Amino acid sequence: QVPLKPGRSLMDWIRLTKSGKDLTGLKGRLIEVTEDELAKHNKKEDCWICIRGFVYNVTPYMEYHPGGEDELMKAAGTDGTDLFDQVHRWVNYESMLKECLVGRMAVKPIAAPKEISSALSEEKKQLNGMLPEKKVLHASAEDLTPSYDWFQTDSLITIVIYTKQKGMNAELVTVDCQDRRLRGEIIVDNHSYLVEVDLDHAVQEDLAVNIAEKVGKVEIILKKKDNNHWKMLGQPLENHNTFIKRTDRGLFYRKCKLVSKTEVTHDTKLLCLMLPKTTHLCVPTGQHIYLKQIIEGTEVVKPYTPVLPFLPLDFKEPSHRGGAHIYLMIKIYSCGLFTQALDHLQIGDYISVSNPEGNFKKSQVQTSEDLFLLAAGTGFTPMVKLLNFALTEVSCLRTVTLIFFNKTEDDILWRNELEQLALKDERFKVRFILSQPTKDWVGKQGKISSALLSEFVKRSRKDSKVLICICGPTPFTEQGVQYLKDLGYSQEEIHAFTA
Repeated sequence: QVPLKPGRSLMDWIRLTKSGKDLTGLKGRLIEVTEDELAKHNKKEDCWICIRGFVYNVTPYMEYHPGGEDELMKAAGTDGTDLFDQVHRWVNYESMLKECLVGRMAVKPIAAPKEISSALSEEKKQLNGMLPEKKVLHASAEDLTPSYDWFQTDSLITIVIYTKQKGMNAELVTVDCQDRRLRGEIIVDNHSYLVEVDLDHAVQEDLAVNIAEKVGKVEIILKKKDNNHWKMLGQPLENHNTFIKRTDRGLFYRKCKLVSKTEVTHDTKLLCLMLPKTTHLCVPTGQHIYLKQIIEGTEVVKPYTPVLPFLPLDFKEPSHRGGAHIYLMIKIYSCGLFTQALDHLQIGDYISVSNPEGNFKKSQVQTSEDLFLLAAGTGFTPMVKLLNFALTEVSCLRTVTLIFFNKTEDDILWRNELEQLALKDERFKVRFILSQPTKDWVGKQGKISSALLSEFVKRSRKDSKVLICICGPTPFTEQGVQYLKDLGYSQEEIHAFTA
């Protein structure tokens, strides 16, 4: 994909094709085109291309082509059918380019005179309906933009996305199928690739996603409602087949059902939301989602970091990611409009949940020896999956320390579980710090400070690689980051969770 000039969107192209302007230069005539004639039209300002025996003048389309002018020029003056099929066989080019139709390719006589026949090179012979092989290979050799194709059986539709990336995994793929609208988003580094179509026919409420991690191939498998033959996958939607910066992609929501609500502390609850059967979504460690509610006629959106249903105490096996449910630990504020509305949700009610967002990368943990987690109140939520990941899958870690700030003992989330985990795993330590303790409290008290951090945040050895993650109310996070920098920790060693 290339950035298009203003006024060069698909809608602009459709308007141009309906304007009555002569886009072929032939004033409405259709002609028969020979190979020699086709070959003459091979410049940007005069470009003809043959697809499936029909010749189009794509010169006026140059600036509107999402893949850029250079991609079109690869087939200039030749038969571009194979090249077209490689990149986007699904495109309804007949409709898109109907106002650019020059005519049909001339059919070669079956028995040509011998002297002409013998003069034709092998490559010329191959040009009748095919692109020479070397040109096809050259066209895609350096193209790292994801692409897709689809095929069908009597009962299944399979969409295959070629990400061209190694290390593709389930957390990088989000798929939704709602009312025949299929949306598949793949995250590739900081970019997002989107397949989004209105399906040609109805499908069942069942969806499977297969990922070949080593080759970066993603398969989305849909079950047909009726065993009929599909002529096309469906109508492409506006952002279909786009590859853009992840941050430029708008948030997408699906409605999730509230299936349980349990008390964690006096004012904090664990909500379990069930994803639709037609959704594949795994929230990566360190990332958040947005909840959207209509409150008093106004759309309100808030970020929350999903947690695990409980804190696993046995870290021998990597935990099952469980893609069907999302667990949220939410503090209910007495004067909080949004959390009060959440608290009033009944089991069976629905709430809108966005795709995952966030810039945390697991590789930051995978290269560390000492991990420090500084959390205040519900700033503990990103630390849950992080703890699980660190103690399960990161063998190079020597120490994992959670420094947990709260007002009172009653506010400490999952205190028993954390204390049990510290007993179970010798790498893990937890420190509770209270700002408003009772007289009976024998632990540490106070608020985040340089002195407190210098006491607890220490490298296990002089040059050990450290990662310090911090999350809590904005003043807590900002002060904490500043104190850490004052203590000599670099920006690269600190990750502040902010939504």
